[in-house]
Amino acid sequence: MATATVIPRTPQTNHDPTKAFALGGRNDSSDSSRTSDISAEKVKIKEQRKSLIKERYASDYAVDRSASPNRIKTFLKAFKHIRDLTPQQVDDFMASYEIYNLDWADRDAMIAAFGPDYQQHVGQCLAAYYSVINHLCSLGDVEKMYIPPLMNKKASVRDNQLLCEESIATEIGLKPGMRVLDLGCGRGRVAAHMTSFSGARVTGINIDANQVAQAREFNEKLNFGNEFIVRDQNDLPLPFADESFDAFYEIQALSLCKDPSTLFKEIYRILKPGSKFLLVDWVSLPAYDPENPLHTSLMRRVKPLIGAVGTPTPASFEKSLHDAGFVVTRSDNPSIDGLQAGLIDKVDIYFRSVRRLINCLAKVHALPQHFKTLFDRLCLDGQAFVEMDNMRLITTTYRIVAEKPLET
Repeated sequence: MATATVIPRTPQTNHDPTKAFALGGRNDSSDSSRTSDISAEKVKIKEQRKSLIKERYASDYAVDRSASPNRIKTFLKAFKHIRDLTPQQVDDFMASYEIYNLDWADRDAMIAAFGPDYQQHVGQCLAAYYSVINHLCSLGDVEKMYIPPLMNKKASVRDNQLLCEESIATEIGLKPGMRVLDLGCGRGRVAAHMTSFSGARVTGINIDANQVAQAREFNEKLNFGNEFIVRDQNDLPLPFADESFDAFYEIQALSLCKDPSTLFKEIYRILKPGSKFLLVDWVSLPAYDPENPLHTSLMRRVKPLIGAVGTPTPASFEKSLHDAGFVVTRSDNPSIDGLQAGLIDKVDIYFRSVRRLINCLAKVHALPQHFKTLFDRLCLDGQAFVEMDNMRLITTTYRIVAEKPLET
């Protein structure tokens, strides 16, 4: 299949996220009766208000932080949840890794391992996995459970996430009042940022009831009208009417998708004509050779780390989109130099440092022993992930943009 044509965005200089969701207020610039002192005071107040929702770093980039969670509160809440896990929850989480030794594409192996109802078994494993992993990730910079593309070398992992999300909102043309579907919404932090940045209303779906509950609570506190639904993306059809959404995006959720072609047809159904579809996800790249022992060894180590059941490629995603009726307008890797290894390494170093502390505290019984079990599993094979990215064998940030034609 031919590679899709890359249609680059028009560069935007000095982009101000606050313009995408304008603050309310009357424009009195033409009122000549206002004194110069009052005008100066208005400018000062405006700048103070803008400073609450963005931070600039040497004029290099700006991000909307108004919907960002409090990191200390998030850490403490996640720590308490992990501390209070039952032995059964820990066992179910550890056992869930068995699904990552298989692949959706090998149906016979799935049936041999889990029986004819293998999809239900995989769904149960995924629920057990995400009910714990989301709290582990929340102890660091990846509460949103994805390592972003490298959008800016000076930015932190969290700020690269924000930059990625804002680029998504811009790419799919989100505007106030639009309704957008977020597949694999997690704790609703991305959805909140999308609403804060663009004014769009987000509907999120996720397999984990705990994350959906957190998403609802977080967005309600921000007074956003977003909604979140517990749903396995493989349980089709989706509970939405035809042509009910103005846009769609997902970030690193399709590795759990059993049949992208069928899912994309369903998304096509619920999108309005002219709507944009955008995915940022994990793919195997052309340099990966399934006959190369090193490549396959690394792949066996990395798939459980990133929670991947399927092994898609850019070409397979593009074909599935084309078969569903979409027109692919962009297919590329948004990371600078096509690599996210530097960000992966930052996350890996952080969690390995935390693991050392955790293991010391567990050794003297200052923490439950299951902390050690969980962190040993979490920190396994991070450097294999870095190596595969540096070798350009895989990426978890491949971007594809497609559009539902106006005439269908």
